[in-house]
Amino acid sequence: MASGDTLLTFTPLANQPPASTYATFDTRNGHVVLDFDASADEVAVFGDVLPRHYAGGGVTVTLVWMATTATSGNVVWSVAIERDDTATDLDTDSFATANTATAAAPATSGAPAYTTIAFTNGAQMDSLAVGEAFRLKVQRTGSSGSDTATGDAELLAVEIKET
Repeated sequence: MASGDTLLTFTPLANQPPASTYATFDTRNGHVVLDFDASADEVAVFGDVLPRHYAGGGVTVTLVWMATTATSGNVVWSVAIERDDTATDLDTDSFATANTATAAAPATSGAPAYTTIAFTNGAQMDSLAVGEAFRLKVQRTGSSGSDTATGDAELLAVEIKET
């Protein structure tokens, strides 16, 4: 049975950026954010261990973000999980297929939006098990024709909750 608990949270300072096409650090009124460009497919990567209190259900990833200037349009987010078990070669990325969500920019620049992306236990979570290390890849798919918000999307926090 799913616990409904928050399993992990990440702030921009926990980002482990890839070698290229990465979101960049910025601040907004003292809040550290990761800027994702509107015209590119930029990535942030976060790593941790799935906590022992995980009860084996699916997870919901919530992205807390703001738009730098946009007050309309959509942002397309994708999230993927990579299980780092003993059979994984960490010299090569092996993320499971990403799940996506299209979210409307808040009507007020600087107001946070909360975008949720659900994953079922098993293949969508790369068969991640309790106590295993993993990485979470967050991407703004700016090249998508559905991503219509101008300017940067600023990632403020990420929550992983068991659902």
